[in-house]
Amino acid sequence: MGSSGINAEYMGSSGINAEYMGSSGINAEYMGSSGINAEYMGAVAFPHNYSELFITSSVNDIRVWHARTRNELLLIQVPQLECLSCVLSKDGKCIVSGWSDGKVRAFLPQSGRLLWTINDAHNGGVTAVAVSGDGSRLVSGGMDGKVRVWSITLDQQLMLVSLGEHKAKITQISINRGDTEFVSASHDGSCILWNLVGNSGEGSWRINALFATTQFSSILYHPDESQLITAGTDRKITYWDAVENDAIRIVDGSDSAAVNALALSQDGEWIVSGGDDKVVKLWNYDEGYYNYVGIGHSGGITRCQVAPDRKNIVSVGDEGAIMIWKFPDVEALKSEA
Repeated sequence: MGSSGINAEYMGSSGINAEYMGSSGINAEYMGSSGINAEYMGAVAFPHNYSELFITSSVNDIRVWHARTRNELLLIQVPQLECLSCVLSKDGKCIVSGWSDGKVRAFLPQSGRLLWTINDAHNGGVTAVAVSGDGSRLVSGGMDGKVRVWSITLDQQLMLVSLGEHKAKITQISINRGDTEFVSASHDGSCILWNLVGNSGEGSWRINALFATTQFSSILYHPDESQLITAGTDRKITYWDAVENDAIRIVDGSDSAAVNALALSQDGEWIVSGGDDKVVKLWNYDEGYYNYVGIGHSGGITRCQVAPDRKNIVSVGDEGAIMIWKFPDVEALKSEA
Protein backbone atom coordinates (compact mmCIF):
# COMPACT_ATOMS: atom_id res chain seq x y z
CA MET A 1 0.00 0.00 0.00
CA GLY A 2 1.23 3.45 -0.79
CA SER A 3 1.95 5.82 2.05
CA SER A 4 3.03 9.07 0.40
CA GLY A 5 1.97 12.11 2.40
CA ILE A 6 -0.68 14.62 1.36
CA ASN A 7 0.10 18.24 2.14
CA ALA A 8 -2.52 19.78 4.39
CA GLU A 9 -3.63 22.98 6.07
CA TYR A 10 -5.57 22.82 9.32
CA MET A 11 -8.40 25.25 9.87
CA GLY A 12 -8.68 25.03 13.60
CA SER A 13 -10.95 26.49 16.20
CA SER A 14 -9.12 28.32 18.95
CA GLY A 15 -7.61 31.38 17.28
CA ILE A 16 -4.07 29.99 17.56
CA ASN A 17 -1.64 30.05 14.66
CA ALA A 18 0.96 27.29 14.71
CA GLU A 19 2.84 24.91 12.51
CA TYR A 20 3.40 21.21 13.05
CA MET A 21 4.64 18.12 11.30
CA GLY A 22 2.21 15.26 10.81
CA SER A 23 3.25 11.82 11.93
CA SER A 24 3.88 10.52 8.42
CA GLY A 25 5.87 13.42 7.07
CA ILE A 26 2.95 15.69 6.18
CA ASN A 27 3.69 19.37 6.50
CA ALA A 28 0.62 21.17 7.77
CA GLU A 29 -0.21 24.72 8.73
CA TYR A 30 -2.58 25.27 11.64
CA MET A 31 -4.95 28.06 10.71
CA GLY A 32 -6.91 29.36 13.67
CA SER A 33 -10.35 30.86 13.12
CA SER A 34 -11.37 32.98 16.05
CA GLY A 35 -14.82 32.53 17.45
CA ILE A 36 -15.22 28.86 16.54
CA ASN A 37 -15.51 26.37 19.34
CA ALA A 38 -14.00 22.97 18.73
CA GLU A 39 -17.18 21.03 18.01
CA TYR A 40 -18.30 18.06 15.95
CA MET A 41 -18.15 18.87 12.23
CA GLY A 42 -20.87 16.96 10.41
CA ALA A 43 -20.82 17.96 6.74
CA VAL A 44 -18.76 19.59 4.00
CA ALA A 45 -19.82 20.49 0.46
CA PHE A 46 -18.57 22.39 -2.60
CA PRO A 47 -20.80 24.26 -5.05
CA HIS A 48 -21.33 22.54 -8.40
CA ASN A 49 -18.23 22.98 -10.59
CA TYR A 50 -16.86 25.74 -8.35
CA SER A 51 -13.82 25.21 -6.13
CA GLU A 52 -13.30 28.65 -4.60
CA LEU A 53 -15.87 28.15 -1.84
CA PHE A 54 -17.07 25.35 0.40
CA ILE A 55 -19.51 25.02 3.29
CA THR A 56 -19.29 23.14 6.57
CA SER A 57 -21.84 22.35 9.26
CA SER A 58 -21.42 21.75 12.96
CA VAL A 59 -23.13 22.28 16.28
CA ASN A 60 -25.21 25.48 16.04
CA ASP A 61 -24.02 26.68 12.67
CA ILE A 62 -23.23 26.52 8.97
CA ARG A 63 -20.16 28.32 7.66
CA VAL A 64 -19.12 29.38 4.18
CA TRP A 65 -15.36 29.40 3.55
CA HIS A 66 -13.09 30.76 0.85
CA ALA A 67 -11.02 27.77 -0.17
CA ARG A 68 -7.96 29.71 -1.33
CA THR A 69 -7.63 32.35 1.42
CA ARG A 70 -9.13 30.06 4.13
CA ASN A 71 -11.26 32.99 5.31
CA GLU A 72 -14.72 32.53 6.77
CA LEU A 73 -17.16 34.41 4.54
CA LEU A 74 -20.47 33.72 6.25
CA LEU A 75 -21.78 32.34 9.54
CA ILE A 76 -25.35 31.02 9.80
CA GLN A 77 -26.38 30.20 13.34
CA VAL A 78 -29.41 28.46 14.81
CA PRO A 79 -28.79 28.56 18.57
CA GLN A 80 -29.00 25.38 20.64
CA LEU A 81 -29.47 23.17 17.57
CA GLU A 82 -27.10 20.97 15.63
CA CYS A 83 -26.90 21.04 11.84
CA LEU A 84 -26.80 17.34 10.93
CA SER A 85 -26.60 17.64 7.15
CA CYS A 86 -26.29 20.31 4.47
CA VAL A 87 -25.88 20.64 0.71
CA LEU A 88 -25.79 23.38 -1.89
CA SER A 89 -28.29 23.43 -4.72
CA LYS A 90 -26.74 22.90 -8.14
CA ASP A 91 -27.35 26.53 -9.16
CA GLY A 92 -25.62 27.69 -5.97
CA LYS A 93 -28.56 29.83 -4.88
CA CYS A 94 -29.58 27.86 -1.82
CA ILE A 95 -28.04 26.01 1.15
CA VAL A 96 -30.42 23.24 2.21
CA SER A 97 -29.80 21.90 5.70
CA GLY A 98 -31.19 19.33 8.12
CA TRP A 99 -31.32 20.03 11.86
CA SER A 100 -31.60 18.20 15.14
CA ASP A 101 -35.08 19.65 15.80
CA GLY A 102 -36.44 17.73 12.80
CA LYS A 103 -36.69 20.76 10.50
CA VAL A 104 -35.23 21.38 7.06
CA ARG A 105 -34.05 24.95 6.61
CA ALA A 106 -32.93 26.68 3.42
CA PHE A 107 -30.68 29.75 3.46
CA LEU A 108 -29.23 32.20 0.96
CA PRO A 109 -25.47 31.50 0.71
CA GLN A 110 -24.60 35.18 0.20
CA SER A 111 -26.42 36.65 3.18
CA GLY A 112 -27.53 33.71 5.31
CA ARG A 113 -31.15 34.85 5.14
CA LEU A 114 -33.69 32.11 5.83
CA LEU A 115 -35.59 31.26 2.63
CA TRP A 116 -37.99 28.59 3.84
CA THR A 117 -38.49 25.95 6.52
CA ILE A 118 -40.09 22.50 6.49
CA ASN A 119 -41.40 21.88 9.98
CA ASP A 120 -41.58 18.35 11.39
CA ALA A 121 -39.73 16.84 8.44
CA HIS A 122 -38.43 13.95 10.58
CA ASN A 123 -38.69 12.79 14.16
CA GLY A 124 -35.39 12.96 16.01
CA GLY A 125 -33.53 15.05 13.44
CA VAL A 126 -32.85 15.36 9.70
CA THR A 127 -29.66 13.39 9.11
CA ALA A 128 -29.39 13.50 5.29
CA VAL A 129 -30.53 15.86 2.52
CA ALA A 130 -30.06 15.93 -1.25
CA VAL A 131 -31.46 18.27 -3.91
CA SER A 132 -32.15 17.31 -7.53
CA GLY A 133 -30.11 19.01 -10.22
CA ASP A 134 -33.05 21.07 -11.44
CA GLY A 135 -33.83 22.15 -7.88
CA SER A 136 -37.43 20.95 -7.99
CA ARG A 137 -37.15 18.05 -5.56
CA LEU A 138 -35.62 17.54 -2.16
CA VAL A 139 -34.97 14.12 -0.64
CA SER A 140 -34.54 13.98 3.12
CA GLY A 141 -33.68 11.22 5.56
CA GLY A 142 -34.02 11.15 9.29
CA MET A 143 -33.02 9.60 12.56
CA ASP A 144 -36.43 7.91 12.36
CA GLY A 145 -35.37 5.84 9.32
CA LYS A 146 -37.86 7.56 7.02
CA VAL A 147 -36.96 8.79 3.54
CA ARG A 148 -39.17 11.59 2.24
CA VAL A 149 -39.42 13.23 -1.16
CA TRP A 150 -40.53 16.85 -1.38
CA SER A 151 -41.56 19.12 -4.22
CA ILE A 152 -39.91 22.46 -3.49
CA THR A 153 -40.31 26.01 -4.72
CA LEU A 154 -39.50 29.27 -3.00
CA ASP A 155 -43.13 29.62 -1.93
CA GLN A 156 -44.15 26.04 -1.21
CA GLN A 157 -42.64 22.75 -0.03
CA LEU A 158 -44.94 19.74 -0.40
CA MET A 159 -44.21 16.17 0.67
CA LEU A 160 -44.81 13.78 -2.22
CA VAL A 161 -44.15 10.51 -0.41
CA SER A 162 -42.84 9.10 2.86
CA LEU A 163 -40.87 5.89 2.39
CA GLY A 164 -40.61 3.67 5.43
CA GLU A 165 -38.57 0.60 4.45
CA HIS A 166 -35.48 1.54 6.44
CA LYS A 167 -35.48 0.67 10.14
CA ALA A 168 -32.68 2.90 11.41
CA LYS A 169 -30.97 6.25 10.88
CA ILE A 170 -30.47 7.44 7.28
CA THR A 171 -26.83 8.42 6.84
CA GLN A 172 -26.57 9.59 3.23
CA ILE A 173 -28.72 10.20 0.16
CA SER A 174 -27.30 10.47 -3.37
CA ILE A 175 -29.24 11.47 -6.49
CA ASN A 176 -28.11 10.40 -9.96
CA ARG A 177 -27.16 12.94 -12.59
CA GLY A 178 -30.35 12.54 -14.58
CA ASP A 179 -32.58 13.23 -11.55
CA THR A 180 -34.40 9.98 -12.24
CA GLU A 181 -33.40 7.94 -9.18
CA PHE A 182 -31.66 8.18 -5.84
CA VAL A 183 -30.17 5.87 -3.24
CA SER A 184 -30.37 6.00 0.54
CA ALA A 185 -27.89 4.47 3.02
CA SER A 186 -28.90 3.44 6.52
CA HIS A 187 -27.53 2.06 9.75
CA ASP A 188 -29.94 -0.85 9.33
CA GLY A 189 -27.51 -2.58 6.94
CA SER A 190 -29.35 -1.71 3.74
CA CYS A 191 -29.13 0.76 0.90
CA ILE A 192 -32.25 1.24 -1.22
CA LEU A 193 -32.53 2.56 -4.76
CA TRP A 194 -35.62 4.64 -5.35
CA ASN A 195 -37.35 6.14 -8.35
CA LEU A 196 -37.27 9.94 -8.06
CA VAL A 197 -40.13 10.32 -10.52
CA GLY A 198 -42.54 7.92 -8.81
CA ASN A 199 -46.16 8.94 -8.70
CA SER A 200 -48.09 7.14 -6.00
CA GLY A 201 -47.56 4.46 -3.39
CA GLU A 202 -44.28 3.18 -2.01
CA GLY A 203 -44.17 0.33 -4.52
CA SER A 204 -43.83 2.68 -7.48
CA TRP A 205 -40.81 4.38 -5.87
CA ARG A 206 -38.64 1.42 -4.78
CA ILE A 207 -36.35 -0.02 -7.46
CA ASN A 208 -33.96 -2.36 -5.66
CA ALA A 209 -31.90 -2.80 -2.51
CA LEU A 210 -28.51 -4.00 -1.38
CA PHE A 211 -27.61 -5.50 1.97
CA ALA A 212 -24.49 -6.13 4.07
CA THR A 213 -23.58 -6.91 7.66
CA THR A 214 -22.67 -3.33 8.50
CA GLN A 215 -24.08 0.05 9.42
CA PHE A 216 -23.77 1.96 6.16
CA SER A 217 -22.37 5.46 6.57
CA SER A 218 -21.86 6.53 2.96
CA ILE A 219 -23.05 5.70 -0.56
CA LEU A 220 -22.17 7.35 -3.87
CA TYR A 221 -22.83 6.87 -7.56
CA HIS A 222 -19.75 6.53 -9.72
CA PRO A 223 -19.90 9.38 -12.30
CA ASP A 224 -20.74 6.95 -15.11
CA GLU A 225 -23.49 5.50 -12.85
CA SER A 226 -22.57 1.91 -13.65
CA GLN A 227 -21.49 1.32 -10.06
CA LEU A 228 -22.17 2.41 -6.49
CA ILE A 229 -19.62 2.52 -3.67
CA THR A 230 -20.38 2.18 0.03
CA ALA A 231 -18.61 2.31 3.37
CA GLY A 232 -19.59 1.56 6.94
CA THR A 233 -18.76 0.05 10.28
CA ASP A 234 -17.41 -3.17 8.75
CA ARG A 235 -14.33 -1.13 7.68
CA LYS A 236 -14.89 -2.12 4.04
CA ILE A 237 -15.23 -0.07 0.88
CA THR A 238 -17.54 -2.02 -1.41
CA TYR A 239 -18.18 -1.56 -5.14
CA TRP A 240 -21.68 -2.58 -6.29
CA ASP A 241 -23.18 -3.13 -9.72
CA ALA A 242 -25.76 -0.36 -10.01
CA VAL A 243 -28.26 -2.52 -11.93
CA GLU A 244 -28.01 -5.91 -10.24
CA ASN A 245 -26.95 -4.51 -6.85
CA ASP A 246 -24.36 -7.27 -6.46
CA ALA A 247 -21.08 -6.62 -4.69
CA ILE A 248 -18.33 -6.78 -7.33
CA ARG A 249 -15.31 -5.71 -5.26
CA ILE A 250 -14.61 -5.38 -1.55
CA VAL A 251 -11.46 -3.71 -0.20
CA ASP A 252 -10.29 -3.05 3.35
CA GLY A 253 -10.90 0.66 3.89
CA SER A 254 -9.28 0.53 7.32
CA ASP A 255 -7.48 -2.05 9.41
CA SER A 256 -8.90 -0.88 12.70
CA ALA A 257 -12.00 1.34 12.54
CA ALA A 258 -15.22 2.26 10.76
CA VAL A 259 -15.07 4.13 7.46
CA ASN A 260 -17.44 7.08 7.77
CA ALA A 261 -16.85 9.11 4.64
CA LEU A 262 -16.35 8.64 0.91
CA ALA A 263 -15.85 11.15 -1.88
CA LEU A 264 -15.17 10.77 -5.59
CA SER A 265 -13.28 12.99 -8.00
CA GLN A 266 -15.49 14.24 -10.82
CA ASP A 267 -13.72 12.04 -13.37
CA GLY A 268 -14.32 8.98 -11.19
CA GLU A 269 -10.64 8.04 -11.09
CA TRP A 270 -10.07 8.64 -7.37
CA ILE A 271 -11.81 7.82 -4.10
CA VAL A 272 -11.13 9.67 -0.86
CA SER A 273 -12.01 7.88 2.37
CA GLY A 274 -11.91 8.79 6.03
CA GLY A 275 -13.10 7.30 9.28
CA ASP A 276 -12.53 6.63 12.92
CA ASP A 277 -8.87 5.73 12.34
CA LYS A 278 -8.35 9.51 11.73
CA VAL A 279 -6.58 8.90 8.39
CA VAL A 280 -7.49 10.37 5.00
CA LYS A 281 -6.76 7.91 2.18
CA LEU A 282 -6.66 8.54 -1.56
CA TRP A 283 -7.49 5.49 -3.65
CA ASN A 284 -7.19 4.71 -7.33
CA TYR A 285 -10.74 3.69 -8.21
CA ASP A 286 -9.94 1.04 -10.82
CA GLU A 287 -6.97 -0.49 -9.01
CA GLY A 288 -8.70 -0.60 -5.63
CA TYR A 289 -5.75 0.36 -3.44
CA TYR A 290 -4.71 3.60 -1.77
CA ASN A 291 -1.75 5.56 -3.08
CA TYR A 292 -1.59 8.39 -0.55
CA VAL A 293 -2.42 8.99 3.10
CA GLY A 294 -2.98 12.14 5.12
CA ILE A 295 -2.49 12.16 8.88
CA GLY A 296 -3.53 15.25 10.81
CA HIS A 297 -6.94 14.72 12.39
CA SER A 298 -7.03 14.09 16.13
CA GLY A 299 -10.57 12.71 15.98
CA GLY A 300 -12.66 10.59 13.69
CA ILE A 301 -13.25 11.90 10.17
CA THR A 302 -16.96 12.46 9.54
CA ARG A 303 -17.08 13.70 5.91
CA CYS A 304 -14.77 14.58 3.05
CA GLN A 305 -15.01 16.14 -0.40
CA VAL A 306 -12.81 16.54 -3.48
CA ALA A 307 -12.79 20.05 -4.96
CA PRO A 308 -14.32 20.11 -8.46
CA ASP A 309 -11.00 21.27 -9.94
CA ARG A 310 -9.24 18.38 -8.15
CA LYS A 311 -6.68 20.65 -6.54
CA ASN A 312 -7.74 20.10 -2.94
CA ILE A 313 -9.48 17.65 -0.64
CA VAL A 314 -11.40 18.92 2.39
CA SER A 315 -12.06 16.67 5.37
CA VAL A 316 -13.91 17.43 8.61
CA GLY A 317 -13.84 15.58 11.90
CA ASP A 318 -15.61 15.06 15.18
CA GLU A 319 -12.85 16.98 16.98
CA GLY A 320 -13.93 20.17 15.15
CA ALA A 321 -11.13 20.21 12.58
CA ILE A 322 -11.35 21.26 8.94
CA MET A 323 -8.37 19.94 6.99
CA ILE A 324 -7.54 21.15 3.49
CA TRP A 325 -5.26 18.71 1.67
CA LYS A 326 -3.39 19.39 -1.53
CA PHE A 327 -4.41 16.83 -4.14
CA PRO A 328 -1.22 15.16 -5.45
CA ASP A 329 -0.05 16.01 -8.95
CA VAL A 330 -0.62 12.48 -10.13
CA GLU A 331 0.46 13.05 -13.75
CA ALA A 332 3.75 14.64 -12.68
CA LEU A 333 4.46 11.73 -10.35
CA LYS A 334 3.76 9.28 -13.18
CA SER A 335 6.22 11.05 -15.45
CA GLU A 336 8.91 10.92 -12.77
CA ALA A 337 8.42 7.21 -12.21
